[in-house]
Amino acid sequence: MGYYPRVRAKKLQGDIRSWPETEGNPKLQAFAGYKVGMTHVEVVDYRKSSVTAGQNIMMPVTVVEVPPLSVVGIRYYEESEEGLFISGEKWTKETDKNLQRRLPPRKKDPSSPEVTNVSDVRLIVHTNPSKITGVPSKSPEIFEIRIGGSDLSAKMKYAEEKLGKEISFSDFSAAGNFVDVIGVTKGKGFQGHVKRFGVKLLPKKNRKHRRMIGTLGPWHPDWVRNTVPQAGQVGTHQRTVHNIRVIRFAKNENEMDVNVKGGYPGYGLVRTDYVLLHGSIPGPNKRLIKLREPARQKTPAVSNLSVSYVSRESKQGD
Repeated sequence: MGYYPRVRAKKLQGDIRSWPETEGNPKLQAFAGYKVGMTHVEVVDYRKSSVTAGQNIMMPVTVVEVPPLSVVGIRYYEESEEGLFISGEKWTKETDKNLQRRLPPRKKDPSSPEVTNVSDVRLIVHTNPSKITGVPSKSPEIFEIRIGGSDLSAKMKYAEEKLGKEISFSDFSAAGNFVDVIGVTKGKGFQGHVKRFGVKLLPKKNRKHRRMIGTLGPWHPDWVRNTVPQAGQVGTHQRTVHNIRVIRFAKNENEMDVNVKGGYPGYGLVRTDYVLLHGSIPGPNKRLIKLREPARQKTPAVSNLSVSYVSRESKQGD
């Protein structure tokens, strides 16, 4: 069954539905960026059990543009028997004019209410697509980022310091660490049984069709159960890929560090901060990708990743 039901995602940005518990100083537990495309790099193999450990190898990477996020509010949660509920909010007085595309202007309230019985603290942030050229829409996306740590008062103080400011990817993670990638896959529309579930084709002499299901189930129970492979929606599903290594984080100051000849197909040029992630991630180019602190990490982070070559050859084809 894999994932079921296979329905379309409600939004084209993935929702972070769970947060791992962390200890130590307060820190951001998520970030967001826009998928650019793929290229390859030459690095020293950092995997100790690999047959090429310590040697230079070629590695496929996905480029994600991560312009700074703007913190516009703080949301406090209180825990009850039915789960978390919002106990209070604080909003910054000055907001980006592009934010009015998503939210109406807030009434300025000089007096911030006292917040008590807080069990969780999260930042309300929005993206800044106006700083990049690869995404046509300039309307920011709004979401929450949880602040991890063991001391609640320190987390609340950390949130107050970040209110009204911009946060960078370096506040969240660094090269060599793992992240969980949450995104919405490419949409492929309504497809048949074979493409959707990978069932075998029926014999060549089958009556009427070959690319159909052999049976809809037994006589009893006398209804078609959801375990029967049938045609339906393929793609546009939210998926989470665990433990993706961050190969590099850099500020693209001269715009020649990672851009390929002719630009990335379907995206263009990377103009702000970017990260290189090992392997592929879900979603098409231009889609908003959310990066979360890893929830299932077992392999330790690597501190001495050395990238000696980044391919900037054209990806336009022959």
